[in-house]
Amino acid sequence: MITRLRYGKTNTFFVNGLLIDTDYAGTLPAFYQEIKRNHILLSDIRYILATHYHPDHIGLIGELTDMGITLLLLRHQIRHVHYSDPIFSRTPHLPYKPIDESKATIISCQESRGFLNRIGIQGEIIATASHSQDGAAVLFDDGNCCVGDVEPIEWIDAYEKNQKLKDDWKRIASYHPTTIRYSHIPAQPFKENPFLSNIT
Repeated sequence: MITRLRYGKTNTFFVNGLLIDTDYAGTLPAFYQEIKRNHILLSDIRYILATHYHPDHIGLIGELTDMGITLLLLRHQIRHVHYSDPIFSRTPHLPYKPIDESKATIISCQESRGFLNRIGIQGEIIATASHSQDGAAVLFDDGNCCVGDVEPIEWIDAYEKNQKLKDDWKRIASYHPTTIRYSHIPAQPFKENPFLSNIT
C-alpha cells in the first residue's frame, strides 16, 4: 500500500520501507508530524529514493541518512546529487545537510526490479529525462506509478516539440499503469486518450 505524505509543497510517498522524495530543507519537524499521523515510525523507513535532485525533492535526505536511512541512488543520478547545493547555499537560514553519496546503495534501473523485490516491493524504476536528466519514475506492479515532476500526459499536445516528454510517457504507458502519482498535483487515473496515440 502506498501512503502519500504531505508536509510541505511536495508529495512524498512511502511504501514498504521505501520513501520516495522528501520536501524542502527545513521541513523535518513537519515530516515527523506527518509520519506520526500516518502511524509510520522512522525505523520503518529503510531507503530513500529521489525522483530527481531538485531542492524541493531532496531537502531532508542528508538529515535522514544521518539517522541511518540509506539513500537508494540510481547510476544515472550520481553526477546530479549536488545539483541543489548552490541553491541551498543562497539560503543559509535553512538547515540543509548536504548529501553524502558515499554511503548510498547504488543500482542501475536495470537492477531495480531485483532490488525492489528483495525488499518486498513488486515493481521497477525507470529513467525519465523530460523534466530533469536525473529523473526517475517508480512503476509498481499493482498499477500505481510515482512520476515526480513529469508533466501530465494530457499536456503533451501543448509540448509539440518535446520528444523527451513523449518518450517518457511512451515508456510509462508500456507498464499499463492505472494511477499516476505526481509530486505537486493530486493522483490521477491513467486513461487511454487521444494524446497517447500520437506518441511516436
